[in-house]
Amino acid sequence: MKINLLLLLTFLNLTAFSQIHKGIVVDENGKPIENATISNPKLNTHSHTNEGGIFNIDKVNAGDTLTITALGYKKTDYIITDTEIKIVMQSDSFKLEEVIIQSKISAINVISKIDLETTPVNSSQEILRKVPGLFIGQHAGGGKAEQIFLRGFDIDHGTDIAISVDGLPVNMVSHAHGQGYADLHFVIPETVEKIDFGKGTYYANKGDFATAGYVDFGTKEKLDFSSIRIEAGQFNTFRTLGMFDLLGNNKKQSAYIATEYIVTDGPFDSPQNFNRINLFGKYSFILEDSSRFSLTASRFISKWDASGQIPQRLVDDGTISRFGSVDDTEGGSTSRANFNLSIHKPIDENTFLKANTFYSNYKFELFSNFTFFLEDPVNGDQIKQKENRNIYGINAELNKNIHKESVDLLFQLGFGLRNDATKDTELSHTLNRRTTLEPIKLGDIDESNIFTYLNSEIRLGKWLINPALRLDYFKFGYQDKLAVNYKTQTESQAKLSPKLNFVYSQSNDLQFYLKTGTGFHSNDTRVVIANNGKEILPTAIGTDLGTIWKPFPRLLINSALWYLYLQQEFVYVGDAGVVEPSGKTKRAGFDLGIRYQLNDYFFFNLDANYTYARSIDDPKGQNYIPLAPDFTSTGGLSFQNWKGFSGGLRYRYMKDRPANEDNSIVAKGYFITDFNVNYTFKKVILGIAIENLFNSEWNETQFATESRLKNETASVEEIHFTPGTPFFLKLGVTYKF
Repeated sequence: MKINLLLLLTFLNLTAFSQIHKGIVVDENGKPIENATISNPKLNTHSHTNEGGIFNIDKVNAGDTLTITALGYKKTDYIITDTEIKIVMQSDSFKLEEVIIQSKISAINVISKIDLETTPVNSSQEILRKVPGLFIGQHAGGGKAEQIFLRGFDIDHGTDIAISVDGLPVNMVSHAHGQGYADLHFVIPETVEKIDFGKGTYYANKGDFATAGYVDFGTKEKLDFSSIRIEAGQFNTFRTLGMFDLLGNNKKQSAYIATEYIVTDGPFDSPQNFNRINLFGKYSFILEDSSRFSLTASRFISKWDASGQIPQRLVDDGTISRFGSVDDTEGGSTSRANFNLSIHKPIDENTFLKANTFYSNYKFELFSNFTFFLEDPVNGDQIKQKENRNIYGINAELNKNIHKESVDLLFQLGFGLRNDATKDTELSHTLNRRTTLEPIKLGDIDESNIFTYLNSEIRLGKWLINPALRLDYFKFGYQDKLAVNYKTQTESQAKLSPKLNFVYSQSNDLQFYLKTGTGFHSNDTRVVIANNGKEILPTAIGTDLGTIWKPFPRLLINSALWYLYLQQEFVYVGDAGVVEPSGKTKRAGFDLGIRYQLNDYFFFNLDANYTYARSIDDPKGQNYIPLAPDFTSTGGLSFQNWKGFSGGLRYRYMKDRPANEDNSIVAKGYFITDFNVNYTFKKVILGIAIENLFNSEWNETQFATESRLKNETASVEEIHFTPGTPFFLKLGVTYKF
């Protein structure tokens, strides 16, 4: 009897061990490591950690050895001796051979992790360029949000890409200058730790503006060290950066502040007089139940003068240089203050809640002159766009994982709201940035978006099936202050967006995926009111068929065929204060990405993107989409920690593209090469950076614009451009402490 009882207890004990399935992976400071891979070589099974570093793995017993890998950490073996699994990993140099293609919808994000590890960013422009296939252009003195190009879209300043930082939305709805305006200059690039991106309309937790794709930036929870950096370069360029750790090696709490100050005149004949100051602070702590809490606050102020876009004819006849101007009184100022409170709370071993609530105060004033003397031959056509905005919002998501022997189920139930209240959104005809000649538009805008979504992931062997549904509700309100009588005009509309994605993981080195879904971008409140609430949330329908493949341990290849359809929409042209219709469009293309590690120090990467973009309703030959890029490529060779040196040589290429509907005016392409090298000696880092290494002549932004100069009797439509930066040398020194 005693022997039978002993055998029974032993069996129950082994059974309990065989059901061990929960653990957590953290770094030396106790910070959870996301996307770590936990493998059981004995049974050839594996799992991955979530945002809280938690993982589930079945069929493990006492004495089994788990192998844990994560980018930037040493491979770790862990022998199971207890029911509680806690794995601590140590930092290490990056090794591409340790990358495992994870069975998840966003597996392609491994690329951004690779790129951040091998080529760290040091400017706000570079953090957007980390998204494969994404190009940017600056055309207003450095202070205006960049023009964005992705997947055959001239996205303007953000109309078709959703951008956020730590859950804080960057895009501005019903903006004075343009819908979706996304000014990312409040981000100090050295604080960025993670870039989550996705292309297309396939993600239930991404709503407004996520048609061409989305980009989420995550800032660091803590600093490894404090530092001060000074940079100086041509064109009276100067930058200082301070990164200060406040709590040291505290396992439960971390806090730091970062500040940045930049001044430059740029290469232009009329100095830009650009200056920007950023201040960022973050405090995080971990509670006894492993809940994580963080509070961030930031403040950003910028002002500048600009030479504006210049007509090609003035450069051709020698009247002005490529860096000259027609109206050098353009320019502007902007500021933004942000507060963001985030929490990640485990409820039980298979459930957690994450949420953030945010507030932003934003001010914007921009002076532009695109047509010179076309409309007003006496005073000129300068305009002022101005607004004062408050943004309030919350995002919340409940994650539930149901783990069984043959199937894993993940459910994500999300909810959120956002309210934008702008006061005195203005468009005026001005003179010399001082005199208002005529108010064109003036009003208060109140826009709210309430949303919910249900995202599910069903894992069946090598298959991952991802059905999802998102519901958005919008309430638009506008008070026209130029109207004779007071009246608040309102409209509302709801939008349902289904998604269905499939992932097939042949192995840890080969994955195929098919993504489908609908999305949308909202239109400006003034469009909604003018169009009586009809056709105000145009539908986007997309599909991707692709693969992620590691044919060799140090080679990663991703490729995709894709298609995107956009429904009829109406566009508010902020520069003119009018509503213009835009017909149905279609875009199809091919993406290719290659990441290769030559040895422990040298890395090669290449991205090539082809797009066929056309208007559906217009006749052939008249159906080009202006400024839509059809072929782009980026790539380079970088090196890290090679005898104290790091750096790289990188290129970006954009092919010629149509500037108008019949391709009679062409925006010239360019091929630009940048170079940087740093040397680390104990606590000091010395660096050299060169933009446009071969001093190529290129146009950063280009438009087919009809304009008239003061001495001209007739208008001319041709390319107007902002010149790209010539050879530009910067020196920098960093002291770590």
